[in-house]
Amino acid sequence: MGNKRVMLPASEIDLTAVKYIPENIQAPHLTGFWFKFFLNLAEVPGIGSLIVNRLKNDNKFDEKLKYTVIPEYPMFKPEFPPQEPEPAVVSIEEDAKPEDRVELALKCLPEYDPASNWSGDTTTSFRYWKIRDYAYAYRSKFTTPSMVAERFISAIEEFNNKNPTTPLLISFDPDEVRKQAAASTQRFEQGNPLSILDGIFMAIKDDIDCYSHQSKGATTWMHEVREVKKDAVSVSRLRSCGAILVGKANMHELGLGTTGNNANYGTTRNPHDPDRYTGGSSSGPAAIVALGLCSAALGTDGGGSVRIPSSLCGVVGLKSTYGRTDMTGSLCGDGTVAIIGPIATTVEDTILVYAAILGSSPADRISLRPSLPCVPNFSSQESLQSVESLRLGKYTEWFNDVFSTDISDKCGNVLSQLSEEHGCRIVEIVIPELHEMRIAHVVSIGSEALCALNPDCCDGKGERLTYDTRTNLTLFRSFTAADYVAAQRLRRRLMYFHMEIFKRVDIIVTPTTGMTAPIIPPSALKVGETNMQVTGNLMRFIITANLLGLPAVTVPVGYDKQGLPIGIQLIGRPWCEASILRLAAAIEETCAEPKKKPLQYYDILKGN
Repeated sequence: MGNKRVMLPASEIDLTAVKYIPENIQAPHLTGFWFKFFLNLAEVPGIGSLIVNRLKNDNKFDEKLKYTVIPEYPMFKPEFPPQEPEPAVVSIEEDAKPEDRVELALKCLPEYDPASNWSGDTTTSFRYWKIRDYAYAYRSKFTTPSMVAERFISAIEEFNNKNPTTPLLISFDPDEVRKQAAASTQRFEQGNPLSILDGIFMAIKDDIDCYSHQSKGATTWMHEVREVKKDAVSVSRLRSCGAILVGKANMHELGLGTTGNNANYGTTRNPHDPDRYTGGSSSGPAAIVALGLCSAALGTDGGGSVRIPSSLCGVVGLKSTYGRTDMTGSLCGDGTVAIIGPIATTVEDTILVYAAILGSSPADRISLRPSLPCVPNFSSQESLQSVESLRLGKYTEWFNDVFSTDISDKCGNVLSQLSEEHGCRIVEIVIPELHEMRIAHVVSIGSEALCALNPDCCDGKGERLTYDTRTNLTLFRSFTAADYVAAQRLRRRLMYFHMEIFKRVDIIVTPTTGMTAPIIPPSALKVGETNMQVTGNLMRFIITANLLGLPAVTVPVGYDKQGLPIGIQLIGRPWCEASILRLAAAIEETCAEPKKKPLQYYDILKGN
């Protein structure tokens, strides 16, 4: 059936001969009755195998894996060569208390003028309240965490009564929120808040443990087989800083989707256009931040699940280096592509939350040997010079492969401004084997997810999953052990290519997504949908950071002609979060369009 292909070793590839081949995903778009019918066929032994094999053949899975000799050794989890230290940064001790780390990060931020921010000049363009605005309001006794909590609770109740339903939180206990807010209010009255994050409202994605809520992963049954006895490590770090944890945010079931569609609890809608998706799988966290209801949220990112919804909702999302944050206490903690990361309205707030949650697990410290985490020191003289000296990699044909030229034009303009106003150097790069990278990622994340789910799926609970999750699992079950090993061989090749690129550039720049927020088909609300063309457009630029474990951040830069947010993505060297966050801050401050107020927005700080 297939002809054997033999790849040259990565070190012998002639990059000048690499041709960009646009993605052409072959798969039907199905919703409603036809989606159910398709899944029922796909799950029938024999017939299902024929359907799945046809899909894999049309998308060259076997050609790239089964019939190809890949000369590299497998890389079963990211392995990074030592990196040069970053300039103009402050190192943060992993073992320090989270509140001390946040305090250190706070000292590195640009000067804050509370009066001008708090006065809220209505003639200027829309802006979100920052964490420092909340802290100033609490310290100045303009409001209290308890007063803000009441506004938050009434906003959530109003949201829950909307028609059609647009659920933000799967698990929400108003009394628990009031209790946390009262404790925070008391600390402010006594003059001893725990940190700048004290009294700051944050949502936790439903696949990260937050005691006393269950972690359902947006399924109808995960809480039946997995008891939550304590916070995930990242959540406990936020709690020790005084953050008010409002509940478990909605998501695409088990994180296995890019739109945020959820037939179990209802689909979270985009605050900029309620007829459109938020993006997934961290749909609830991104929406609740974009709505103004929370300053920040925690999401997980195994295939763009923090960055895609952040981009589509017009907020900031950070995927740190693989192993930079401890995944203990999350449903996706055992894989090799996922991290827990912050979503916030500004780069500054993202840095503060990142400083609280960072810290590798003991096992990862041994195997990954992470360099000391750092944050950019904006108060140093070197900070401006370090932006000016950056070399930014752009693979133009890939960069321009978008559903709407509004995206490439807007992101291209940002690069031009960085070059003209900041002196950054734009370096044309080529990235080979992007199609192989997509296949290697699907096989990796799919096999790892299936391994975790198999015991319960074999116990009959798989039938209680949504149709799109079951469709994905049907594909994942077709992967063999040999496919998984081949994917890890590809991972080593692709790591080699990228480490070579990082000898010439400091940061790779792409649009975050190949399209802005897609429309929600009404027929998809009850049973979900499968639309691999939309998935391909949303994930086009995302996969690198997951398969290779690299840090990446999305920053909102403007809007398309329909007023939908566009994000730009910065992919950094391993462990170099500070560099991408510094450039992200420069883009936010000098290159991005003024922010537009989302169609749905709540001011819970002032209550306007």
